[in-house]
Amino acid sequence: MFRTLLVEDNEGFRHMLQNMLAENFPSLEVLEAGSGHDAIVAVAALKPHLVFVDIKLPDENGLELTRKIKGLDATIAVVILTSYDLPEYRQAAFRNGASCFMCKESASPADIVALIQ
Repeated sequence: MFRTLLVEDNEGFRHMLQNMLAENFPSLEVLEAGSGHDAIVAVAALKPHLVFVDIKLPDENGLELTRKIKGLDATIAVVILTSYDLPEYRQAAFRNGASCFMCKESASPADIVALIQ
């Protein structure tokens, strides 16, 4: 089974994304984490294939978290999904091993579905 982890501190946005993924990919296992600490625990225990990471988390910078996730398992695809669409964040995301960088305001549900497909 393909597992996806959503790392997002905004519970409403996280649940909206989870529902959208469940509707489009019924066989996809969607896991959730609201903090960097919870994300590391989930990655180590559950071995997701794909992780969506927000940049601003209560206990961790998502860019640094991306580096930690890739350090645990380099095969995990990490997508930065953030409201902060700045060139320096994009560069740091890819330097830390992100596979993709998406802006919440401009990424449509169809863009996210296409990415997973």
